[in-house]
Amino acid sequence: MNMKKRRGRTFRKRRRNHSRYFSQCDVNLSHKCEYICLKKWLKERGYEDNILRPVQFSERGRGLMTTKALQAGQSIIALPEKCLLTTDTVLNSYLGEYIIKWRPPISPLTALCTFLIAEKWSHKNSPWQPYLDLLPETYTCPVYLEQDTVNLLPEPLRRRAHEQRSLVQKLYNSSKSFFFSLQPLFSEDVESVFNYSAFQWAWCTINTRTVYMKHSQKECFSREPDNYALAPYLDLLNHSPAVQVKASFNEKTRCYEIKTLSCCAKYKEVFINYGPHDDQCLLLEYGFVATSNPHNTVHVDTDTLLKYLVPEDKQKCVKVSILQEHRLLEPKFPHQMLLRDRGPKGTA
Repeated sequence: MNMKKRRGRTFRKRRRNHSRYFSQCDVNLSHKCEYICLKKWLKERGYEDNILRPVQFSERGRGLMTTKALQAGQSIIALPEKCLLTTDTVLNSYLGEYIIKWRPPISPLTALCTFLIAEKWSHKNSPWQPYLDLLPETYTCPVYLEQDTVNLLPEPLRRRAHEQRSLVQKLYNSSKSFFFSLQPLFSEDVESVFNYSAFQWAWCTINTRTVYMKHSQKECFSREPDNYALAPYLDLLNHSPAVQVKASFNEKTRCYEIKTLSCCAKYKEVFINYGPHDDQCLLLEYGFVATSNPHNTVHVDTDTLLKYLVPEDKQKCVKVSILQEHRLLEPKFPHQMLLRDRGPKGTA
């Protein structure tokens, strides 16, 4: 006779403790097929983890929760090189021979964008499918927003957003000839595969989700820096200005490693720090703003600054000189008055 296995007192105590820390509004995603497939895919490439769990947090969206308390100096994640998507990945793929032959050379960024678009088009035939399935379909950074929405942004963020959108459009236009050279690889017209919408998505994926990893200069690429690496699962870690981490590629272990310099309680979200960015920069580059950001600044355009320097002010020349010295009156730089947000720092 089959009897249901009874759970002991220890199991019930652990479940009560887990419920105490884990908000009812937060949803553990570990059981979902796409996350199971990703973990299996990562394991095949040498990554195993028993600490981090993917969770849909009510306030921030997807992130990673720790099932054990983390102490300062402890490793959060060590992702093997085989799991990273870099320009080496692209050159070792079917795109490699096309990139090597193309003149003038394309940029490392264009190579990565091309690979992402091509792999997404291949989908079920792509070895990167488990990762691609978990990438966002859309983004909230200004490059991806509708023009009418961008026009609602305040200056100088609106100007910077327009400049960024113009740069992405220019990069796409300059890459079209290379895209057309790839026609032998596709049964569909490459003009529909590599359309601007697909390029926007790929560019935003790289801009918002890559980690810094310097690569040696390759002759088949242009002189732009090659320092991108897409890091599956690791890129679920969210930003907090209140924490500090140490992150780099370890040449000995051949892993991209992140160590926390802050403590994190059991069953809490694990954060990393993208850098000392104010909310304007975070919105422009990543599509979000941070709570209680100690790096916040108030951005004021040049016309407004000069408007309040009255002609009768004997210190006017000195004030203008100070603004120029700090490059706050140069159009190519964001104009900002450094009025720090003095709100309390958040906690991880």
